[in-house]
Amino acid sequence: MLEEYEKKRHFKKTPEPPVSDLKKSSDKLIFVVQRHDARNLHYDFRLEMDGVLKSWAVPKEPPKEAGIRRLAVETEDHPLEYADFEGEIPAGEYGAGKVEIWDKGTFELLKREEKEIVVILEGEKLKGNYVLIRTKYGKGEKGWLFFKKAD
Repeated sequence: MLEEYEKKRHFKKTPEPPVSDLKKSSDKLIFVVQRHDARNLHYDFRLEMDGVLKSWAVPKEPPKEAGIRRLAVETEDHPLEYADFEGEIPAGEYGAGKVEIWDKGTFELLKREEKEIVVILEGEKLKGNYVLIRTKYGKGEKGWLFFKKAD
């Protein structure tokens, strides 16, 4: 599951965490949003699923209110350790730039289907019901729509 993550990184050059056999320390599922000031500023939205962090790049700040929709482009899975990562990925490395945790918390998975994921986020900034819906945007249907549902 994490082969693509490992293939894109040189762990002797980047401070990003390598893949390990990290076991869950909590019964609650975690999510993290990392502000990634790379070639283009974006936000990496990550949900713990299947023992990894399923990941999407969101070009604009994630929505805190209902009615705002964001593009979310599916990226490679990341190891659970990445949820705590903050730092500077060196120039010349994949994803070069500054990574900061923008929000973090736990979530409840309400629905997971091939084209739709519904969660309840409990973070400091993102709280409530959120939806990811797969679109036909992008290569290999990696485009999703990300939004907060009205309460």
